[in-house]
Amino acid sequence: MADQPSGTEAPRRFLFLDASARTDGNSARLARLAAESSLPAGAEQRWLRLDEHPLPPFRDLRHTGDGGYPEPTGHERTLLDATLAATDLVFVAPLYWYSLPTSAKLYLDHWSAWMRVPGVDFRARLGGGTIWGVTALATEDDKAEPLIGTLRLTAEYMGMRWGGVLLGNGSRPGEVLDDERAVIAAKSFFAV
Repeated sequence: MADQPSGTEAPRRFLFLDASARTDGNSARLARLAAESSLPAGAEQRWLRLDEHPLPPFRDLRHTGDGGYPEPTGHERTLLDATLAATDLVFVAPLYWYSLPTSAKLYLDHWSAWMRVPGVDFRARLGGGTIWGVTALATEDDKAEPLIGTLRLTAEYMGMRWGGVLLGNGSRPGEVLDDERAVIAAKSFFAV
């Protein structure tokens, strides 16, 4: 990120990556509540549904030829550019089988390629940013540990800050907004 003149700070840019298989699902509703209530003043926000930006299967080319990857195109380019433009990445990801939904995991798999695209400097450019999670689940909170661990360890590996995860309980559409604990937490989630 370019240096700013003394006394001014560039606005934070939040990229919300909705990985739900359901449009306007519980995770998205909880994330929108948190964004409306607690984003820092002047913060920008962009929302992308991963299902609307489908990625091809990830192919590991690290040990093929020079180990480099071609310039991304199409949806992959859109997601790469949006990721690089963000200061904060928010995984809006319901708990599916104790982990991230397929679209979120595939997006993370593509990071392995983006780190090897000549001239992108993906890892260095993400370093210093923040990863967050917003997750709806229909079970006990401790069942989300694999999902939380994936995001926290990703932040650590990339030299990013771990912002934490906002958990809400709900299965049927809109049910998460009945989770008083989650609603209260959402109102200050991004204010740290």
